[in-house]
Amino acid sequence: MSIAKLTGISLLTGALALPGAVGVGLAAPGVAAQTNGTANGAAQDEVTFSRDIAPILQRSCVRCHRDGGVAPMSLVEFDEVVPHASQIVRRTGIRDRAGAMPPWYVEKDIGIQHFKDDMSLHDWEIDALQRWRRAGTPEGDPADLPSPLEFDDDVVWVAGEPDLIVTLPEVLVESDVPDWWGDIEPVPTGLEEDRYVKSVEIREVNDVGRNADGGHEGRHTVGGRFVVHHMIWSTYKGAETLEDGTRTRPSVVTWPVHEVGREPDIFDNDAGRLLRAGSSIVSNSLHLHSNGRDTRAHLEIGFRFHPPDYEPKYRRTSFGLGNGSDIDIRAGEAGQELHAYQVLNQHTKIVTFEPHLHAPGMRMCLEAIWGFNVETINCVGYDHNWVRGYTYAQDHQPLLPEGTILHIVGYMDTSDANRNVPDTRNWQGSGNRSVANMFIDLGMRVTLTDEQFAEEMARRRAKLALGPNDHVIGCPLCMVIPANGNPDYWADDGGGGGAGSGGSGNDAGRGSDAGRGNR
Repeated sequence: MSIAKLTGISLLTGALALPGAVGVGLAAPGVAAQTNGTANGAAQDEVTFSRDIAPILQRSCVRCHRDGGVAPMSLVEFDEVVPHASQIVRRTGIRDRAGAMPPWYVEKDIGIQHFKDDMSLHDWEIDALQRWRRAGTPEGDPADLPSPLEFDDDVVWVAGEPDLIVTLPEVLVESDVPDWWGDIEPVPTGLEEDRYVKSVEIREVNDVGRNADGGHEGRHTVGGRFVVHHMIWSTYKGAETLEDGTRTRPSVVTWPVHEVGREPDIFDNDAGRLLRAGSSIVSNSLHLHSNGRDTRAHLEIGFRFHPPDYEPKYRRTSFGLGNGSDIDIRAGEAGQELHAYQVLNQHTKIVTFEPHLHAPGMRMCLEAIWGFNVETINCVGYDHNWVRGYTYAQDHQPLLPEGTILHIVGYMDTSDANRNVPDTRNWQGSGNRSVANMFIDLGMRVTLTDEQFAEEMARRRAKLALGPNDHVIGCPLCMVIPANGNPDYWADDGGGGGAGSGGSGNDAGRGSDAGRGNR
């Protein structure tokens, strides 16, 4: 339906246009990196497309850069890739800032480097791309090509085919209207039994086509191929009277915010989120923005379930880490910083790190302060065209004891170098529009009891073969051997030696994540 039908109001003209990238390179689901000798090949005198470059593109690019993909050009065949060789080298060379391809902005020289669904390029892959272009883009022997990837264009879910898909009503966003925020009518999920969710993915389906040159028909705004900027949403189930006459309480479950360019949200294996039978999708903050053409669009929400007998081990926690209101950014100045702190009142495992900034935002760092340690967990660049969270790999999620202080630092740029800022002469404060500002870490976290915290650390010591002099980023107590001398568990001897006790463990031996972890 149109916006007028959906909300009873009409949209007016006059939207702001922002420049932004369109293409995106993502790793194909289920496709392992096929080096095909590329690591050695990159060190040879000649780098060829067939042997060295095609495997790189298959791993990190062609899921979107192909016929039927969302990106503006196909990068599958040699003849398709050659005209774009310089652009590929330039965009991959950006590495971890806005405009980089693939859109993965984790800085490689600091903090944890183990994530799920990491499609970023290795240094040797970027070097191979550069050397291939400088050599004149030789094709090489077609016999060296890896087997072509096969895609089903009817299945475009990154995390895999959902067990349940809920389709929201269609909206019409006219070509030149201002941003709009509002409610949606509740949309029943149709679920008939309670199920725990292991991942949720939202995609926008719209009628934006392609130009003759392969680019999309929308304006190059922030996320110009799309019209849904974000949706803050929950599932709601009203109170019921059971057969025995008892009255249940209403149930509200919050879910990760959908934002333009967002990847799937994958929950911790032991902290699935409950989707209740008979619940409905509700939202009081759907944000629409025009993309330069009349566009009809709707959102589809795909849920993937755990087995029916699954029960979560950990409870998720929610607290605001950031500043959504008291923001002061000076005009025409790069390198400005925003800071926010949060003290953990329970042992906490961080599942994802998700920087949320707006147009002036360039970078965010997450630090953990424990005792005398100030440790950088991660620093990542930010691109509002591809807002994303970073899901830590199993046994690499930060495990932080009660009392740890989380600290985030946001780096803002209102200089002429930042094309996303429409007028660099103006002071900027907080606001919901893409051209205004926010400063929040929207990452997912779970809380742990003393026993669960000790168990998680024991498993990590075993998995990573950590000793008392070893250091692993994000786990300040992992190297502390329990009082009973057994590194496999933390005995509760009644003497108060719980998992949160012991030294701060700032010995810096070998670690599973290289880089500038402690400072």
